[in-house]
Amino acid sequence: MSPKDDKDDKADKAARAAKSENPERAEKAAKAKAEKAERAVEAEKAGRAVAAAKAAKAEAAASAKPRAPKETEAERKPARIKENYVKEVVPRLMKEREYPNVMAVPRLRKVVVNMGVGEATQNIKLLDTAMDELGRITGQRPAMRRSRKSIAAFKLRAGMPIAATVTLRGDRMYEFVDRLFNVALPRVRDFRGVPTNAFDGRGNYTLGLKDQIIFPEVDYAKVDKLRGMNVTFVTSARTDEESQLLLKYLGMPFKSAQEGR
Repeated sequence: MSPKDDKDDKADKAARAAKSENPERAEKAAKAKAEKAERAVEAEKAGRAVAAAKAAKAEAAASAKPRAPKETEAERKPARIKENYVKEVVPRLMKEREYPNVMAVPRLRKVVVNMGVGEATQNIKLLDTAMDELGRITGQRPAMRRSRKSIAAFKLRAGMPIAATVTLRGDRMYEFVDRLFNVALPRVRDFRGVPTNAFDGRGNYTLGLKDQIIFPEVDYAKVDKLRGMNVTFVTSARTDEESQLLLKYLGMPFKSAQEGR
């Protein structure tokens, strides 16, 4: 018998001796070994079930009807006033003013809506309400504006939030202008047109509104106080005359010459 066989024989004898000396310990070890093997089998079955479920889900997704792609910016229908500007206003202005090319025709660059809330110096929650209303009106989150200097008579310190503003461009700007011209302004009491003397000399026009309830987006029942706002139309026109003509053709209801300024 080789030394290796002799060593294995001794180990077997020692194991049998230990088993005969402590049978309960050997039984526990065998039971633990069986439980471990059973858990391994269950884990393998669970893994197979998960893999099968993933395969079935992937197959169902592949066989399902593909979703329609989201509408891109280029595929969206342009705002009504923007479409009117491109198709009607530009050719009309080029014919009347004899502009050399399309790029020389005045256009609306941006619309800035400002709402001042002086009472916010005493109660900051009033500014939160005003910002919420302005966001509903314009469809864009307003930016908070802070005071630049301190005024003791108004109990105002530099850096205090006192106003909210929104700058609109692109399609959102044209959609707001459409709602303002055709929905909000006709709801003003005794409305007879907007004044023609509110130009700044550089082709920009500022319209003052006394309250926010003329916009249908604002719930009248939830309004705690009437707040006015300024709407500034920034155009690329070089003169006030060109700017007025542009806004008039876009639909701005100016006062007639008989009613005066």
